Amino acid sequence: MSKTENILIAYFSYSGNSRRVAELIQEKTGGDIFRIETVNPYPTDYNEVVDLAKKEQEYNYRPKLATQVNDMGAYDVVFIGYPNWWITMPMAVFTFLEEYDLSGKMVIPFCTHRGSGFGGSVDDIVELCPNSTIIEGLEIMDDENIDQQIDSWLDRIPISSRLSVNN
Repeated sequence: MSKTENILIAYFSYSGNSRRVAELIQEKTGGDIFRIETVNPYPTDYNEVVDLAKKEQEYNYRPKLATQVNDMGAYDVVFIGYPNWWITMPMAVFTFLEEYDLSGKMVIPFCTHRGSGFGGSVDDIVELCPNSTIIEGLEIMDDENIDQQIDSWLDRIPISSRLSVNN
């Protein structure tokens, strides 16, 4: 598929699952990829990160981000990827969505999970991006055939008409 200059794939990943999905989407769409990183890294111990994520959510905490998108205005389509943490997105993704004006952009969520799907995250995205067009997202369990699912999903969503296959 040819490079489409107006696509950004922004993702937050703790264990690497969401990063893997983001990289596959980037490979298939040719868009730019951006990792959402926090100034203070999350603990490496799983139980510690689970506890911290729960506390961040309880206090509606917005962690500071270590990286910034250089020119968000250059993008018409923003894929936003994350793991499901406590039935929504990690709070770093909330920070990301609040830092940028995504008005008029197509926002497309993708979520990795272990059985809880999107939870309430799509509703949260709709609330945080009231002037954006939210497109059908993709929920991926850690053990599913990711490559096939992404292909099928990209064929269904409106950006597929913007992508062309180079043979």
